Amino acid sequence: MRVEELMTTDVATVERNDELSVVDDLIKMKRIRHLPVVEKGRLVGIVTQRDLFQAGLSNAMGFGEKARKEFLGTVVVKEVMTDEVVTVGPDETVKNAAKKMLEHKIGCLPVVREGKLLGILTETDLVRLLVDS
Repeated sequence: MRVEELMTTDVATVERNDELSVVDDLIKMKRIRHLPVVEKGRLVGIVTQRDLFQAGLSNAMGFGEKARKEFLGTVVVKEVMTDEVVTVGPDETVKNAAKKMLEHKIGCLPVVREGKLLGILTETDLVRLLVDS
C-alpha cells in the first residue's frame, strides 16, 4: 500500500506568524496533535501538541485558562516550530513510512511532493489500517 492511499488529505495548517493561541484552538477543536506550518502551500515546519505544552509553561505556574490563552497570544509559531521536518512522498510504501516514523521517533509524516503539502500520515492512520485489516 502507498502512503497516498492512507494519508489524511484534509489537513489543518498554520502559518509561521500565527499565534500559538490559534494552534491551541485547532488542536482542541480538531482533536489533533500535529500541525504542518505552511507558506504559500509549501511546508516550512511543523508544530506539535508537545511544542504547545512546552511553550505554555504558564499553565504549570498556576495561571488560569484566561492567563494561559493571553500568554499563548504573545508567542508565534515560528518561535517553537520544528523547521527541519521529516517528510514522506505520496508514492512511498506505508511500511517504509512507518519505519521512518519509528527511526525518527515521530508521530506523523507530512506528505509532500516538491515541497508542496499534500497530506499527513499519522500514527492514528497506521492504527486504523491495522484495525481494519
